Amino acid sequence: MPTISSEEIERALDAWGAQLVQKMSARDDEQWAIVGIVSHGDVLARRLVQKIEKAGHKALYGAIDITLYRDDLDLRGKRPALRSSHLPFSTDDLTLVLVDDVLSTGRTARAALEVLWEYGRPARVEFHCLTDRGGRQLPIHPDYVAFDLSASQTDKVQVRLNEIDGAEDITY
Repeated sequence: MPTISSEEIERALDAWGAQLVQKMSARDDEQWAIVGIVSHGDVLARRLVQKIEKAGHKALYGAIDITLYRDDLDLRGKRPALRSSHLPFSTDDLTLVLVDDVLSTGRTARAALEVLWEYGRPARVEFHCLTDRGGRQLPIHPDYVAFDLSASQTDKVQVRLNEIDGAEDITY
């Protein structure tokens, strides 16, 4: 089973943060927000905001739970666990970077966009993900991908992050 180490993840996050800082510098008239999808995307978003701030830029941080916005809730079997969203600002006119850990079918990203629209109308939304495993069912394409896995439909992609899982790696 292939594994991406915590060191590789950290290097990818450094490059990801640097790319965001470069975009922010080029478009410094825009107000930025980095919003992660609970439960791993929010951790990645928080780390990215820290890297951005370390580079001298400012971005708002938020986290959204998309559970009740999924179009496949009835197919998931068990009762969903609801978590809190934390978006203490309007998204009106913001350049918003939506962050998730794994992009697969596109259903999570679609649900996240629906949630975001309840908080306002952003000027722009970019979708960034740590891994893209392929297998789209919806026309969702990321603006940034750290690891393009091109995994088969039967491969399970597992992202573990220290803050949640007590270990950090990606297996597939």
